[in-house]
Amino acid sequence: MSVRDPSPSLSSAPVAPDAASGAAPAALPYVHASGTTRSLHFSDKVIQSRMSTLSPDALDLEYTRMMMGFVLFAPAPADILMVGLGGGSLAKFCHRYLAQSRIEVVEIDPGVIALRDAFMVPPDGARFKVIQADAADHLRGLRDAADVLLLDGFDDAGIPPALCSADFYADCHRALRDDGILVINFHVNHPLHHHYLERVRAAFGGAMFEVVDDDMTNSIVFACKGDLLDDPAVADLKRPAVIPKDAWRQLMPTLRVIGATRELK
Repeated sequence: MSVRDPSPSLSSAPVAPDAASGAAPAALPYVHASGTTRSLHFSDKVIQSRMSTLSPDALDLEYTRMMMGFVLFAPAPADILMVGLGGGSLAKFCHRYLAQSRIEVVEIDPGVIALRDAFMVPPDGARFKVIQADAADHLRGLRDAADVLLLDGFDDAGIPPALCSADFYADCHRALRDDGILVINFHVNHPLHHHYLERVRAAFGGAMFEVVDDDMTNSIVFACKGDLLDDPAVADLKRPAVIPKDAWRQLMPTLRVIGATRELK
């Protein structure tokens, strides 16, 4: 839905965000391998996630690097909650580079979870776990549980209604601790996109801004349960000591765009 894969066998396959759903998916997930690239699919038309086997923890797609923009505001979150495992791109990056963070990933589809080894997703342990659950139900019962909440909840039909409702965004607000950051991946050309933004704004007030990728396909929205988005120090783009240099180098071009967009909001 956002980027076209250049490989010949998948040249017509757009990229969708890492998959999660509020309802059981209609198709079984599978892995497509092409050279050093592995991609997750529900059909041959849409790529749900993509990984290079040469750099399995790297963020191969631009929208995933954009979602990591939360490190500008919260570089060392104690608890990160993710909706949607997919190929584990964000989960692996956070697990490797945010060593002080505990990470919980909510994924509804057991078939996606069963493919975690193919995408080199870390095993469950003291600071990382994947749980099978409906994200809408799971978040409904949470209070002050996370410092960062990443929503990448798409299936092959788009964002499930349960994951873009006003009630769901209110639940996201309650699930975050004070100064918690919400990051959402939207499809910018969806006919209801502006309605979704208004629902986020209703839950979080004016503490939000939007960044759109170069292809004008993915919209990444940052919202905060507090005023961290207004921190003037963000404009300096200085690497926090807790973020490894390698991670910062990977993210820096995207962080510059996010910083500039924030200044214009």
